[in-house]
Amino acid sequence: MASTLCCSASKLVSSTTIRRRLPLVGAFCVLSLGFSNLSPTLSSSSYFKTGCAQSLPFVPLLRSKFSAQSPDKTVHAVKMEGNSNTVPSIVVYVTVPNREAGRKLAESIVKEKLAACVNIVPGLESVYQWEGKINTDPEELLIIKTRQSLLEALTEHVKANHEYDVPEVIALPITGGSPQYLEWLKNSTRD
Repeated sequence: MASTLCCSASKLVSSTTIRRRLPLVGAFCVLSLGFSNLSPTLSSSSYFKTGCAQSLPFVPLLRSKFSAQSPDKTVHAVKMEGNSNTVPSIVVYVTVPNREAGRKLAESIVKEKLAACVNIVPGLESVYQWEGKINTDPEELLIIKTRQSLLEALTEHVKANHEYDVPEVIALPITGGSPQYLEWLKNSTRD
């Protein structure tokens, strides 16, 4: 599929560049950061002036090819501050050493209603400095969707139930999205 996308956009980016720039979690990074932040050479293109993947010429092709909706239906996105059915929400990254630890932590987070959903992304390799030594370890990434107001309680829960001395807990704001999903996120978490 990457080759097909690259061929469709061959005037913009070579397939080698796309493969190098989009690792396992790359699709999420593209949606979060936009194409212009991934490659300085791409930012000069007029397609990338908005810093948004929607400005690319092949996005309508992707929508029509992979969307379950008929073309006449419009997807409406909502900004977080403009909708009373939603609450300020965040995505939180937490790394875990293996699948079992990730699943156990994810289930406890959802059971306690500290998050609406936790994705477990396998196959990460982390390079970090700890106690003066450079380490490389396989890890898995938890992508946690929750209310901003629950960050402190979520952080304490992760610290109490994680096997690392200093677990990673990094929060990013959700600035908008599907109104139905964001309302579900609100209704699936505690106040």
